[in-house]
Amino acid sequence: MPHITVTADQGDGAVMLRERINVSDFESEHFAAQLVERLSWAVGDADEAERTNGATGGAAGSRG
Repeated sequence: MPHITVTADQGDGAVMLRERINVSDFESEHFAAQLVERLSWAVGDADEAERTNGATGGAAGSRG
């Protein structure tokens, strides 16, 4: 099954988002809008983790 995974390039490789999707999921505009919102959060969290790890060498948390 297809899936989307968002991780930070640097740090401990924490997964910010892992979601399985089907082509049929995109028949719903609501699903598509919610997926884009989750992707936005995950990309933001990954960016923050990279900046935090680059500055301190430590791990950053992710949105739950």
